[in-house]
Amino acid sequence: MTKEQWGAMQDQLSSSVGENNYKTWIAPIDFDRIEADGVAVFSVPTNFFGTYVSQHYGDLLLAKLSLVAPEVSRLKFRLANTDTQQAQPRPAPAQSAQPDVLPSAPLDARFTFDRFVVGKPNELAHAAAKRVAEGGLVTFNPLFLYGGVGLGKTHLMHAIAHDLKTNRPDLNVLYLSAEQFMYRFVQALRERRMMDFKELFRSVDVLMVDDVQFIAGKDSTQEEFFHTFNALVDQNKQIIISADRAPDEIKDLENRIRSRLQSGLVVDLHPTDYELRLGILQSKVLTYREQYPSLQIDDGILEFLAHRISTNVRVLEGALTRLFAFASLVGQPITMELTQDCLADVLRASDRKISIEEIQRKVAEHYHIRLSDLIGPKRVRNFARPRQVAMYLCKQLTARSLPEIGRRFGGRDHTTVMHGVKRIEELRIKDSQIADDIELLRRALEA
Repeated sequence: MTKEQWGAMQDQLSSSVGENNYKTWIAPIDFDRIEADGVAVFSVPTNFFGTYVSQHYGDLLLAKLSLVAPEVSRLKFRLANTDTQQAQPRPAPAQSAQPDVLPSAPLDARFTFDRFVVGKPNELAHAAAKRVAEGGLVTFNPLFLYGGVGLGKTHLMHAIAHDLKTNRPDLNVLYLSAEQFMYRFVQALRERRMMDFKELFRSVDVLMVDDVQFIAGKDSTQEEFFHTFNALVDQNKQIIISADRAPDEIKDLENRIRSRLQSGLVVDLHPTDYELRLGILQSKVLTYREQYPSLQIDDGILEFLAHRISTNVRVLEGALTRLFAFASLVGQPITMELTQDCLADVLRASDRKISIEEIQRKVAEHYHIRLSDLIGPKRVRNFARPRQVAMYLCKQLTARSLPEIGRRFGGRDHTTVMHGVKRIEELRIKDSQIADDIELLRRALEA
């Protein structure tokens, strides 16, 4: 294979790994030669760089090369005048040159500010992240983002990195997880390359560490993290940290690190509310429309999912992805029945455990009628409409079947429940009082 053929392969590699990963990892390596035993040799800027490319992109490179040069069976990366076989990296001297390229972890192209849905639970975190992403001096350092799983911490971290790489290409931005920091620290110790490690992490302009709680209890890693932190802050370099809990709640974290993390801006990403979950679903649907342009989705489906799946945005988005894929495969519109069949396991796991009895009691109180009249046989309007509202809420907020709901309303048939649910769905659209009643009751039940 010639260097011209290698050059022609670049577009394919960029498409395969993404533009950011290509610029960071593939573009800096140079094809050298193919040896007689089928080894393709590349030049790389550092030992670590060659090891990372081999581990993460070796199979892809080998597959692409074999299409042009079938004789290629292995890869080897050369540093200066020394050949380095990636299966057994050779230790570098104690004093080595500073790496030319910072090994930032791959970024998810979906996690940008444009795709981050902002609501009251996350508006402060979003505003702080946007401010840091501008790349100028900020009054808070570090920025510490924390919250439970699926609330958007990693999304904001990636969004900051994307904006910095685009708008401030002059800055050295290093994004990685705490586990990756720990892995590289241990690797540097094992290979006697601590000077490389220290120079690498202390030469960045922006250091971003995700899920920092994973270094808790790792004494040596915490020690190095503390010194790295201090060195960067002393140089007025920006640090952005995320964790699943506040600094003072991370068990086995050294007090001096905890104090340092609390010295900047600590922002909590609160659990999502109904409005934010609905906004997230609406945003995702716009994206899916491009992939499934003819797929129909009934009114009320997104509202139903936003009500029922409340603890984790990833689960919520995953449920919608599964729903669109399933409906497309079976060639059916997304109806309430299809939604409940397709997502039965997710809905069971996300069930708030609101009981039918609790709903009946709340509805009776709201409409100032007796519980016995709500579930009794009388069909007068004063009781019939609240009864239908209660049936609708039972269908929306519990995983109970229509026959079971009917039995709890005086032994009524499931078709009666179905009619009541459908009637309330119609009234919600044209009767603002009914819509307000349902929203008020839902909030009271979910409080």
